[in-house]
Amino acid sequence: MIGYLKGIVLYKNLNTVLLNVNGVGYEVLCSTAIADTLMLNSTGEIYIHTQVKEDAITLYGFSSLEERTFFNKLISVSGIGCKMGITILSAMHLQELAIAIASADSQKLAQIKGLGKKTAERIILELREKIQIEDKQSVVEKKEAIESIELSSTEEDAILGLIGLGYSKNESIKAVQRARTQGAVTIDAMIRIALQSMYK
Repeated sequence: MIGYLKGIVLYKNLNTVLLNVNGVGYEVLCSTAIADTLMLNSTGEIYIHTQVKEDAITLYGFSSLEERTFFNKLISVSGIGCKMGITILSAMHLQELAIAIASADSQKLAQIKGLGKKTAERIILELREKIQIEDKQSVVEKKEAIESIELSSTEEDAILGLIGLGYSKNESIKAVQRARTQGAVTIDAMIRIALQSMYK
């Protein structure tokens, strides 16, 4: 499986990039975010998800491991295929998606073209549930291990939102704690400030 490509950008449009890697041209379907960052005739780096079917091999490209991780979570949802996953990532930034899912904002997700309210609600149900099954217990255990620090339900939801973006439990907890000390009280604010502190 191809997981990463680095080469010269020969062509790009809104959602497609042609990358020359050592003389081989790879056509990659990308989110709008990464297509905007790549420059023609310059070196570009793309993290790849490879989809293999009987009649085709399709490459989907992402600007970071976090974006690819979130894409993999999206396509694990019943009824969400790779093309819809790319559409969702093109319509909303990772931060917005994490906030919408963590705060169960199905109305915001439903505004994405082709998604619909029922599918938006399914994304929230399945991703929040999956994150909780995989990581909730570890978050609680980590919380108990930190002396004199208590996590509210809002903070735990913000932590789960960051975990859903691909960050580790430890760095998510620390980032949310930093956001709290800066005055963040809502899930939206906690995730936004936590992400800003991570990128500094």
